[in-house]
Amino acid sequence: MKNILRIFFRDLKTARRDSMALLIIIMPIFLAIGIMFFVPGLNDTTVNLVLLKNDSPAHIEYMEKFAKVEFVSNREDAIKRIEKRDDIVAMLKKGNQYEILLQGNEPEIVGAYSTSLSALYELGSTIEETTATLYSFGHTVPPVKTSLVNFLISIMIMLAGMLIAISIVYEKSENTINAINVTPVSQTEFVLGKVLLGGFISLISIIVALFITGYYDINWFMIILVGISAMVLSLIIGFVQGLASKDAMEAVTNVKMVFLPVAGSIAVFEFLAPKWQWTVYWSPFYWSYKANQMILSKTADWQTVLFCTAMVLILSLAVYFIAKPKIRAGLS
Repeated sequence: MKNILRIFFRDLKTARRDSMALLIIIMPIFLAIGIMFFVPGLNDTTVNLVLLKNDSPAHIEYMEKFAKVEFVSNREDAIKRIEKRDDIVAMLKKGNQYEILLQGNEPEIVGAYSTSLSALYELGSTIEETTATLYSFGHTVPPVKTSLVNFLISIMIMLAGMLIAISIVYEKSENTINAINVTPVSQTEFVLGKVLLGGFISLISIIVALFITGYYDINWFMIILVGISAMVLSLIIGFVQGLASKDAMEAVTNVKMVFLPVAGSIAVFEFLAPKWQWTVYWSPFYWSYKANQMILSKTADWQTVLFCTAMVLILSLAVYFIAKPKIRAGLS
């Protein structure tokens, strides 16, 4: 164990001095901040409204009870606002009534909700008078934000492989790999010490990114379990590509090729009907993405998460046993 930790801390010091390794470490954090700023937050309401500043106080007060309201000075500003990329509705007074302005690409529920809200105001309906009962069946999370954060997690897991590949290339250039054969450090300890850096940094990056993007109340045991299982394949690939590459750029390029099956697995999950998703059952990235999607959406159960985790580990171990001869040959 001491040898493993010694290798880990040595790699950590090296990574702090290497610009490419530092970029890989900090890039996910900036991506998480970007998601936080450009995607609607977890606590956004179903509809966002634009009202004129000179609207009647009664109308403004009514709408603020049911929606997030922004104010503009005139109709032209309202049109400019709704033309931005988020889903927002302008509700402007025209004579004795209100007109609703939409960009046209909003989800159907946005237009329906704003229309119903305007009609309820015209009828003078209030919360106190309603006979309806609201039932909550759990948290609701914006699907776009969930998918982006899930994709970011997949990127961070693959970046762990890149860190390992770069580290192995540097070890080769310094002839350290040959030297371990005549030291008390075993090959197993060397491998575990090397993969510990990528796994540790990737896991910390995932946790920090989830806090930045507002996912505080997810099941952390589930997300960490799936993350660690998904890293197994990434670390194996990074180790193999590091042994096979001549320099750091070649190692990074080779690991980047793995993003193709990652992107393909995610695309199948997001865009194809369930009856076609069996086509990527062979991909561990599919199972990890599926599990993370349910965890981030707060709809996951342990039975499904454990099944997905088992599939990731089985497929990853299959890759390991295929690559094991190359790893041993490279270390020898």
